[in-house]
Amino acid sequence: MNTPTIPAAVAVHLAAAILAFVAGVAMLARPKGTPAHKALGRAWIALIAVVAFGSFWIQELRGGAGFSLIHALSLWTLFAVTMGFVAIRRGQVRRHRGWMVGTFIGLIVAGLFALAPGRMIPALLFG
Repeated sequence: MNTPTIPAAVAVHLAAAILAFVAGVAMLARPKGTPAHKALGRAWIALIAVVAFGSFWIQELRGGAGFSLIHALSLWTLFAVTMGFVAIRRGQVRRHRGWMVGTFIGLIVAGLFALAPGRMIPALLFG
């Protein structure tokens, strides 16, 4: 059986995305505003930043021909988590929640698209 190899950029991107998903679920399930929430939130932002920045080294969608529309989502994600962080620093809890939950939903949607037939992840998982 010929097992495909996963490029390092994809491996880092995928690992950070999975960890961000797990951290996001934990954040949504736990009480808000606690020291644990704040620490996990900072880790989540760092993971989301790795996912978004890491995508710029993944260009297989167009056969290595450069950036695609998915990279615009990465820019939006970096903007969104920055706005969420700024909002909470200003005490704007509802705005913070909106930016962060929206970013988490975006992570889920992007993950579902990554599982579409013909993409690299299903080939790695299911052969």
